[in-house]
Amino acid sequence: MQTDGANARITPKLRLIIGFAFLCAALIALVFLNIIAGSASLNLSEVFDGLLHADSPYRAIVMNARMVRIVPAILLGGALALSGFLLQTFFANPIAGPFILGISSGAKLVLSVTMIAFLSRGVAVGSVALILASFVGAMLAMGFVLAISAKVRRMSMLVICGVMIGYICSAITEFVIRFADDSNIVKLHDWAMGSFAAIKWDNVAVMTVVVLPALVLTFLMSKPIGAYQLGEVYAKNLGVNIKAFRAALILLSGVLSACVTAFAGPISFVGVAVPHLMRRLFKTAKPIVMIPGCFLGGAVFCLLCDLIARTAFAPNELSISSVTAIFGAPIVILVMLRRQKEATR
Repeated sequence: MQTDGANARITPKLRLIIGFAFLCAALIALVFLNIIAGSASLNLSEVFDGLLHADSPYRAIVMNARMVRIVPAILLGGALALSGFLLQTFFANPIAGPFILGISSGAKLVLSVTMIAFLSRGVAVGSVALILASFVGAMLAMGFVLAISAKVRRMSMLVICGVMIGYICSAITEFVIRFADDSNIVKLHDWAMGSFAAIKWDNVAVMTVVVLPALVLTFLMSKPIGAYQLGEVYAKNLGVNIKAFRAALILLSGVLSACVTAFAGPISFVGVAVPHLMRRLFKTAKPIVMIPGCFLGGAVFCLLCDLIARTAFAPNELSISSVTAIFGAPIVILVMLRRQKEATR
């Protein structure tokens, strides 16, 4: 009886306050942990000295080694989780995501071929070109997924087909990278495993210009997304242009996942696991809550995983995808088991 009374006192508004307070506190704590921890440990006074003074001996470590990874982890982690939420809304499936459906792998394939084509001729590839190449790959993979979805009624089969598309794209990418001659191209292998290590401040400026407007546009679509979650007929009755709306979902999710792949490589399971965790945290699927919740949750998730990737076996570094898979894959399995249990009732 006491437990029921306690649950009754947690109103939806209070749950929102607690949930967002927890995410913000976790984000701040992980930012400091990521700055402090590493091959060269820092204390708080050294961290603030490096942040506030340009001539500080700790400036290079704090800004050019730690913060240059922290900011992308926040932006790209949030973007990946948000992309997963949009895809789950589009397909009405809680295990749809850019990695599961092969969209990240498609972006990786086209980007790898583009980088090889440029680097083999001694031409540097700019940040905008990286995003465009990734976007083209993501849209091509999405096109295959949509073509399959028109013929396959069972969502489980769609997910399996998406996984197969991802494997094919990854195999071709690995083949291309392995047989590349240029030493700079061979380094693509590390990027193909997923990492924030090679990101520069110039890249951060570009990804900020891409991710934040996409976040704002997605938030402005909260009302039609909420209507669409209740069914296409309901959304049409509210005046939602279904074709334009679905196209907007595809484009936004493609841009977000392409930006992640362009700078950090394919990162697994974040787009599936984080939206599910946010639904569990807030006990709602309302877009006005889920959109900022997924962005913050993705940032926290990637900061935690990057911290583990850097420090677990230091000085050796794990790929970010290896760590996200350890935490994300069990969540996907639990979601699938829950759906199976609900289907057999």
